Amino acid sequence: MFPGCIGCRYTGNDLDTFQTRTSETKSAKTWFLYMFKANKIMDWTNKAFISDFTEEVSSEEKKAAVKESAPKDARHEIVKDNETDFSDRYYGNNDVMAGEPLHGTHVSGIIAAERGNGIGIDGICDNVRIMMIRAVPNGDEHDKDIALAIRYAVDNGARVINMSFGKNLSPEKPWVDSAVKYAESKGVLLVHAAGNDNADVDSTDNFPSPHFRHSTYTASNWITVGASSDPLAEPGFSSYTASFSNYGKAEVDVFAPGTRIYSTVPGSKYENLQGTSMAAPVVTGVAALLLEYYPNLTPQQVKYCIEKSAVPPPTKVKVPGSEDKLVSLADISKSGGILNAYEAMKLASAISTGKKESPINTPHYITKRTTKP
Repeated sequence: MFPGCIGCRYTGNDLDTFQTRTSETKSAKTWFLYMFKANKIMDWTNKAFISDFTEEVSSEEKKAAVKESAPKDARHEIVKDNETDFSDRYYGNNDVMAGEPLHGTHVSGIIAAERGNGIGIDGICDNVRIMMIRAVPNGDEHDKDIALAIRYAVDNGARVINMSFGKNLSPEKPWVDSAVKYAESKGVLLVHAAGNDNADVDSTDNFPSPHFRHSTYTASNWITVGASSDPLAEPGFSSYTASFSNYGKAEVDVFAPGTRIYSTVPGSKYENLQGTSMAAPVVTGVAALLLEYYPNLTPQQVKYCIEKSAVPPPTKVKVPGSEDKLVSLADISKSGGILNAYEAMKLASAISTGKKESPINTPHYITKRTTKP
């Protein structure tokens, strides 16, 4: 009925009481029961556990493969641009389904899935248009593509740009810096995922970034998002921070939900995915929501509303990547809080109606660093 029974469904509690009859089933029971107990998920079913475990292993295998081996040079065969020439910019195609469209579709659903239809997920914002720009194939992120994608979005009317991607090298960062500055000058907010390496990005490179190379200038239209979690979503970690999320007291502005996020995937289906790639669009959706009701807000004011209204978790949190190091969220993020759409709307309303003066009242609010990136 249990181990070795194809198609059977049982919980860890059921397995604990199961009487084995052979050495093979006893061995299988011991292994599965250990995994249930070690992860504190005795009430989960074997189906849920295997699905979650398989998803996690697959994700880690892909990350490891990308780090250890260079991707196939598909760009030379398909894109056919000169990747070292920034002026060579008229390339690409409209095949948004190329490769693996799962990631971008899931991100888009978090922001803008139809609300109130009783199907799948309600997107964060109910009156928004998505501009799909396929700039990053898996494991081959080029600075040129990022820079041109930002400029394209700005030139075609975007108010908020979600950037659920990242890397630890940026050979042509000045191209990206110029595009970020262009978006800043046009009043466009950029929301970037902090990354999934449970690293302190105050001391570890994570690109793109708002800090300009060979300069002390830091873009003011930029929000970096770490992944928060329901402690029950990761039983083996059990914290309001996600075990995988990057963090940084200076570099990560705010945390937002990023574990087991249920959203749209190709084929009119829905799946749970996790990552700061899922946390960033939650913030992007709230930014769009603020602009829906208060369209005159500047990117700097939207950023201010989101960060200043973030709510500290009720307990200390685990530092991602550690087993028992507990800290205040303010020790590993700038705002010290988790995104709260309701409080952000209240603050945006107060600023827009003049009931609260914004400390950021011009579109050219500037921050500077004292060190060079």
